[in-house]
Amino acid sequence: MIKIAVFASGSGSNAESIAKYFREHDNIRVTLFVTNSSKAGVIERGKKLDISVLVIKNDQLNSPSLFEELKNQEINYIVLAGFLRLLPKELIDQYPEKIINIHPSLLPKYGGKGMYGMNVHKAVAKAGESETGLTIHLVNTEYDKGKILFRKKVKILPMDKAEDIAARVLRWEHDCYPKVIEDYLLKSS
Repeated sequence: MIKIAVFASGSGSNAESIAKYFREHDNIRVTLFVTNSSKAGVIERGKKLDISVLVIKNDQLNSPSLFEELKNQEINYIVLAGFLRLLPKELIDQYPEKIINIHPSLLPKYGGKGMYGMNVHKAVAKAGESETGLTIHLVNTEYDKGKILFRKKVKILPMDKAEDIAARVLRWEHDCYPKVIEDYLLKSS
Protein backbone atom coordinates (compact mmCIF):
# COMPACT_ATOMS: atom_id res chain seq x y z
CA MET A 1 0.00 0.00 0.00
CA ILE A 2 1.34 3.44 -0.99
CA LYS A 3 0.76 5.90 1.85
CA ILE A 4 0.40 9.64 1.28
CA ALA A 5 0.76 12.54 3.69
CA VAL A 6 -1.11 15.63 2.51
CA PHE A 7 0.31 18.94 3.73
CA ALA A 8 -2.22 21.82 3.83
CA SER A 9 -2.31 25.26 5.48
CA GLY A 10 -5.90 26.31 4.85
CA SER A 11 -9.42 25.02 4.43
CA GLY A 12 -8.28 21.65 3.12
CA SER A 13 -10.76 21.25 0.26
CA ASN A 14 -8.09 19.78 -2.02
CA ALA A 15 -6.81 17.55 0.81
CA GLU A 16 -10.35 16.24 1.33
CA SER A 17 -10.86 15.70 -2.40
CA ILE A 18 -7.63 13.69 -2.60
CA ALA A 19 -8.43 11.63 0.50
CA LYS A 20 -11.91 10.78 -0.77
CA TYR A 21 -10.58 9.81 -4.18
CA PHE A 22 -8.18 7.28 -2.64
CA ARG A 23 -10.50 6.03 0.12
CA GLU A 24 -11.38 2.79 -1.71
CA HIS A 25 -8.24 2.55 -3.85
CA ASP A 26 -6.52 -0.84 -3.97
CA ASN A 27 -2.96 0.53 -3.82
CA ILE A 28 -2.97 4.11 -2.53
CA ARG A 29 -4.29 5.70 0.66
CA VAL A 30 -4.06 9.10 2.35
CA THR A 31 -3.15 8.31 5.94
CA LEU A 32 -1.96 11.64 7.32
CA PHE A 33 -2.77 15.35 7.05
CA VAL A 34 -0.01 17.74 8.13
CA THR A 35 -0.72 21.41 8.76
CA ASN A 36 1.29 24.37 10.00
CA SER A 37 -1.79 26.20 11.27
CA SER A 38 -3.69 25.20 14.40
CA LYS A 39 -6.75 26.98 12.95
CA ALA A 40 -6.68 25.33 9.51
CA GLY A 41 -9.92 23.84 8.23
CA VAL A 42 -8.00 20.74 7.16
CA ILE A 43 -7.95 19.67 10.84
CA GLU A 44 -11.75 19.28 10.96
CA ARG A 45 -11.76 17.62 7.55
CA GLY A 46 -9.21 15.10 8.81
CA LYS A 47 -11.36 14.30 11.84
CA LYS A 48 -14.45 13.81 9.66
CA LEU A 49 -12.52 11.50 7.33
CA ASP A 50 -10.85 9.61 10.20
CA ILE A 51 -7.39 10.63 8.98
CA SER A 52 -4.60 11.40 11.45
CA VAL A 53 -3.70 15.08 11.65
CA LEU A 54 -0.31 16.42 12.68
CA VAL A 55 -0.06 20.12 13.56
CA ILE A 56 3.48 21.45 13.33
CA LYS A 57 5.19 24.80 13.66
CA ASN A 58 6.97 26.19 10.63
CA ASP A 59 10.38 25.60 12.20
CA GLN A 60 9.53 21.90 12.57
CA LEU A 61 9.56 21.36 8.80
CA ASN A 62 13.26 20.72 9.14
CA SER A 63 13.15 18.73 12.35
CA PRO A 64 14.14 15.13 12.94
CA SER A 65 10.83 14.70 14.81
CA LEU A 66 8.84 15.37 11.61
CA PHE A 67 11.06 13.02 9.59
CA GLU A 68 10.65 10.36 12.28
CA GLU A 69 6.85 10.78 12.33
CA LEU A 70 6.65 10.41 8.55
CA LYS A 71 8.83 7.30 8.80
CA ASN A 72 6.72 5.86 11.66
CA GLN A 73 3.57 6.42 9.61
CA GLU A 74 5.30 4.68 6.65
CA ILE A 75 4.67 7.67 4.37
CA ASN A 76 5.86 7.03 0.81
CA TYR A 77 4.82 10.31 -0.83
CA ILE A 78 3.97 13.86 0.21
CA VAL A 79 1.30 15.88 -1.58
CA LEU A 80 1.01 19.62 -1.03
CA ALA A 81 -2.53 20.99 -1.16
CA GLY A 82 -2.38 24.67 -0.34
CA PHE A 83 0.66 24.36 1.91
CA LEU A 84 2.07 27.87 2.11
CA ARG A 85 5.68 27.21 3.05
CA LEU A 86 8.79 26.44 1.06
CA LEU A 87 9.91 22.95 2.06
CA PRO A 88 13.46 22.67 3.36
CA LYS A 89 16.09 20.84 1.32
CA GLU A 90 16.39 18.18 4.04
CA LEU A 91 12.74 17.15 3.67
CA ILE A 92 12.99 17.19 -0.13
CA ASP A 93 16.12 15.01 0.14
CA GLN A 94 14.15 12.52 2.27
CA TYR A 95 11.53 12.27 -0.50
CA PRO A 96 13.34 12.80 -3.81
CA GLU A 97 10.81 13.17 -6.65
CA LYS A 98 8.14 12.04 -4.18
CA ILE A 99 6.65 15.43 -3.28
CA ILE A 100 3.90 16.77 -5.53
CA ASN A 101 2.37 20.25 -5.54
CA ILE A 102 -0.46 22.02 -7.33
CA HIS A 103 -0.35 25.66 -8.37
CA PRO A 104 -3.38 27.71 -9.51
CA SER A 105 -1.86 29.08 -12.73
CA LEU A 106 -0.09 27.90 -15.85
CA LEU A 107 3.48 27.95 -14.58
CA PRO A 108 5.87 29.63 -15.04
CA LYS A 109 3.33 32.47 -15.24
CA TYR A 110 2.21 33.78 -11.85
CA GLY A 111 4.50 31.52 -9.84
CA GLY A 112 7.13 32.18 -7.20
CA LYS A 113 7.25 33.53 -3.68
CA GLY A 114 4.01 35.17 -2.59
CA MET A 115 2.07 33.81 -5.56
CA TYR A 116 -0.55 31.55 -4.02
CA GLY A 117 -4.32 31.41 -3.77
CA MET A 118 -6.13 34.68 -4.38
CA ASN A 119 -2.84 36.51 -4.97
CA VAL A 120 -2.49 34.49 -8.18
CA HIS A 121 -6.09 34.97 -9.29
CA LYS A 122 -5.99 38.73 -8.63
CA ALA A 123 -2.79 39.04 -10.67
CA VAL A 124 -4.32 37.02 -13.52
CA ALA A 125 -7.48 39.17 -13.51
CA LYS A 126 -5.51 42.42 -13.32
CA ALA A 127 -3.37 41.37 -16.29
CA GLY A 128 -6.50 40.77 -18.38
CA GLU A 129 -5.55 37.20 -19.28
CA SER A 130 -7.95 35.22 -21.47
CA GLU A 131 -6.94 31.93 -19.87
CA THR A 132 -5.34 30.61 -16.75
CA GLY A 133 -5.28 27.12 -15.31
CA LEU A 134 -3.48 24.86 -12.96
CA THR A 135 -0.09 23.18 -12.92
CA ILE A 136 0.83 20.02 -11.02
CA HIS A 137 4.55 19.63 -10.49
CA LEU A 138 7.22 17.95 -8.44
CA VAL A 139 8.70 19.99 -5.61
CA ASN A 140 12.29 21.14 -5.48
CA THR A 141 14.05 23.78 -3.38
CA GLU A 142 12.58 26.74 -5.31
CA TYR A 143 8.99 27.97 -5.38
CA ASP A 144 7.08 26.47 -8.32
CA LYS A 145 10.18 25.38 -10.27
CA GLY A 146 9.92 21.57 -10.09
CA LYS A 147 9.35 19.28 -13.05
CA ILE A 148 5.86 19.80 -14.49
CA LEU A 149 3.68 16.69 -14.50
CA PHE A 150 0.41 18.18 -15.80
CA ARG A 151 -1.24 21.41 -16.90
CA LYS A 152 -4.88 22.24 -17.46
CA LYS A 153 -5.99 25.43 -19.22
CA VAL A 154 -9.08 27.19 -17.91
CA LYS A 155 -10.87 29.91 -19.91
CA ILE A 156 -11.47 33.30 -18.36
CA LEU A 157 -14.68 35.08 -19.32
CA PRO A 158 -14.52 38.85 -19.95
CA MET A 159 -16.66 39.66 -16.90
CA ASP A 160 -14.77 37.33 -14.51
CA LYS A 161 -13.42 38.73 -11.28
CA ALA A 162 -10.63 37.05 -9.30
CA GLU A 163 -13.21 35.15 -7.22
CA ASP A 164 -14.85 33.72 -10.35
CA ILE A 165 -11.48 32.62 -11.68
CA ALA A 166 -10.57 31.04 -8.34
CA ALA A 167 -13.83 29.07 -8.19
CA ARG A 168 -13.46 27.77 -11.75
CA VAL A 169 -9.81 26.75 -11.25
CA LEU A 170 -10.62 25.07 -7.92
CA ARG A 171 -13.29 22.88 -9.55
CA TRP A 172 -10.67 21.66 -12.03
CA GLU A 173 -8.11 21.18 -9.24
CA HIS A 174 -10.51 18.84 -7.42
CA ASP A 175 -11.10 16.92 -10.65
CA CYS A 176 -7.52 16.71 -11.95
CA TYR A 177 -5.22 16.58 -8.92
CA PRO A 178 -6.17 13.14 -7.54
CA LYS A 179 -5.99 11.55 -11.00
CA VAL A 180 -2.55 13.01 -11.74
CA ILE A 181 -1.31 11.89 -8.31
CA GLU A 182 -2.62 8.38 -8.94
CA ASP A 183 -1.00 8.18 -12.36
CA TYR A 184 2.36 9.45 -11.09
CA LEU A 185 2.44 7.21 -8.02
CA LEU A 186 1.51 4.06 -9.91
CA LYS A 187 4.16 4.77 -12.57
CA SER A 188 6.87 5.66 -10.03
CA SER A 189 6.36 2.95 -7.43
